[in-house]
Amino acid sequence: MQIPLVVDPNDYRWQLLKEILKIFDLRRTRKIIAKITSPIKTTINCLKVVITSMFFSTKISHVVEELEQREDLREFLEIREEDVPKSAYIYSFLSRFDLNSFTAMILRILNSVTKRRTRNTRLIVDCTDVSVDVNWFRKPVRQKNLEGKDYRWGYSAKGMFVGMKLTLVLEYPSLKPLLFLLHPANRHEARIYEEVLDELKRRRITRKGDTVIMDKGFYAYRNYLIGLNEYRIVPLIFPRSNFDINRLDGMLSYPLSIFGSKSLEEERRRFRALKTRLISLLRRWVDFKHVRAVIEDVFKLAKSFGLRRLHRYTMRSVLKFAAMNVLLVGIVVALGFREKKVLHGLAEM
Repeated sequence: MQIPLVVDPNDYRWQLLKEILKIFDLRRTRKIIAKITSPIKTTINCLKVVITSMFFSTKISHVVEELEQREDLREFLEIREEDVPKSAYIYSFLSRFDLNSFTAMILRILNSVTKRRTRNTRLIVDCTDVSVDVNWFRKPVRQKNLEGKDYRWGYSAKGMFVGMKLTLVLEYPSLKPLLFLLHPANRHEARIYEEVLDELKRRRITRKGDTVIMDKGFYAYRNYLIGLNEYRIVPLIFPRSNFDINRLDGMLSYPLSIFGSKSLEEERRRFRALKTRLISLLRRWVDFKHVRAVIEDVFKLAKSFGLRRLHRYTMRSVLKFAAMNVLLVGIVVALGFREKKVLHGLAEM
């Protein structure tokens, strides 16, 4: 049974949702939407319905039904009775978007309501499971049954699941989402490492000398070398128990690419500085466990917004839903909800 959406101005959940929906009243938000699609009014109404359904972790169809029945909810969302979109129209509206255009629009809206990245900040990278609504207890789902499907069997800290894997990059300490990627559930973190760094470089998110914090899932000696030599970053990947820092120190040598540089000595100096920082941070990597743990709190919040079990089965549809989810999380964080206790409280509301 779905919960009734009765507007209560004194309830902090409705107060927070009101602040979230205000972004669609901003002129810069409307300009971003106008560059991607039209009519703007219909688009904003659809986005408001989707955001509301995610915020209360309910179905889009339920929000539409409540809008049709409750005048106070229509006033809250600022949608006239004759402008309430039908559920089928909203699904059709989302499906007709080009994937790249949709994600670009979401990221632009997010960037417009959050502060620009400042200097001396770190990046946190981690993955989480995104389960699809497949009842594999009722009917066994074997790997061969998933041929041609976008979802796969995967493993997380909670056990086996069927679905996909969401990779998220956050800025620390602002917790602003900078990048999100979706992969099949059976792709190991160490194998998507270069893809993540490629996207960060292509979107000009990373800067030379940035510290990028990752958990043990991304661990591999070659990944330290790749991060340092090819991307000029400090990849603080938490090491496993068999890690030998002296072995890594011996493996880290000047990349061949710098010998073609006109400023060879400058490139050598920069490389030595990056290597020294990496070795220094790896000697005390335990001190950064609390920093990386912040992204787990963000994932809990994201899953409370409907990301826990999706009734969507294609990479395209899941990625669009994930984009809206990241936008919602990013706005909440931008409103100042960054403390661990606060994030836990929101995730359990």
